[in-house]
Amino acid sequence: MSSEKMTMVKAINSGLRASMEADPKVVVMGEDIGRLGGVFRVTEGLQKDFGDHRVMDTPLAESAIVGTAIGLTFRGFRPVIEIQFDGFVYPAYDQIVSQVARMHFRSSGKVRMPVVIRIPYGGGIGAVEHHSDSPEAQFAMTAGLKVVAPSTPHDAHWMIQQAIASDDPIVFMEPKRRYWESGQVDTGSTDLPLWSSQVVRPGRDATLITYGPMVKTCLASAEAAVEDGLELEVIDLRTLSPLDLAPVVESVRRTGHAVVVHEAARTLGLGAEIAARITEECFFSLEAPVQRVTGYDMPYPPSRVEEEFLPGLDRILDAVDRALQES
Repeated sequence: MSSEKMTMVKAINSGLRASMEADPKVVVMGEDIGRLGGVFRVTEGLQKDFGDHRVMDTPLAESAIVGTAIGLTFRGFRPVIEIQFDGFVYPAYDQIVSQVARMHFRSSGKVRMPVVIRIPYGGGIGAVEHHSDSPEAQFAMTAGLKVVAPSTPHDAHWMIQQAIASDDPIVFMEPKRRYWESGQVDTGSTDLPLWSSQVVRPGRDATLITYGPMVKTCLASAEAAVEDGLELEVIDLRTLSPLDLAPVVESVRRTGHAVVVHEAARTLGLGAEIAARITEECFFSLEAPVQRVTGYDMPYPPSRVEEEFLPGLDRILDAVDRALQES
C-alpha cells in the first residue's frame, strides 16, 4: 500500500497527471488552467510538463470550450474541461444537454463522447454572485449524462482517473470548500468502482444520506449525536447519476429512519428523488417520513449570510430528532 497525505487539489492534480501519462489522447482545457494552473491551482504544473498542446488555455467562452471538446472526441481525444466556477457553466448548458448528452443516443451507439466536465461547486468560501452554486440536479436529471461527486482526496484522486477512462460523458462535481482539506490517498489502488456509494460511518438509529461537501458535515453531526446516545449511519453517495442506492436501502431497512442532506435547493433537488426511491423500496421498514435538510429555495445568498443558508450540524440533528419523534 502506497499512502500519501494530500489536499483534494493535489489529489485531483495527481489523478489528472496519471491519466495524461497513461494516455496521450487525454487533453485538458479551460480558462486560465495553463500558465496560472487554474484559479484553484488544480492544474498547476501540468502545462509545463505536458505542453500547451495538451493543457490549453481557452477564451472566456464556456459554450465554445464544450463545443471544441465535442469536436476533439471525434478525432479520438479524451478532453477534460474545467469550468472555472459552478455559476459559469450555464452558457455551456445548451452544448452539454443538447449535444454531449445526446450524441451517443443520436448516433445509435456509433459515437462515444468521453468528455469529463469538471465543475467546482457549492458554497462555503465567501464568494460573490455566480461563484457559488449547486447545479448537480440539473445534470443528474439529463438522460445521457453521468454525474459524480467525490468528498475526499482519496476519492477525488481515483474518481477523476476512472471518469477520464470512461467512454461516457461525465460531469465531475468538485466541492470547492473541501479543496484545501487534507486526507490520506492510497496512490497504489482503490477498491471502489466509480458508480458506487459507500457507508462511511456505521450506525443503527438513523441513516444520513449525503454527498460532496456535506459528507464532512454529516460525519460531524453523527459524532455530536453520540452524546445523546444515538448511532447515526452516514452514507456517501459518490455517484449522483446513476444512483447506487443498494447500500442506502439496506441501511434504511435496518435503521427505519432516513435523512437526506445536500446544499442545493430543496425543490426538485437530489433529495426529492432519493426520498421517493427510499419510500418505494423501504415503505414497510420506515418508521417515519424521510426527512430532507437542504439549502433554501433561493439563489446562494451574499457571503455574509452564507452560513445561514448552508445546512449545518444543528439543522441535521433537528431533522434526526423529528424523524425519531415521529416513530
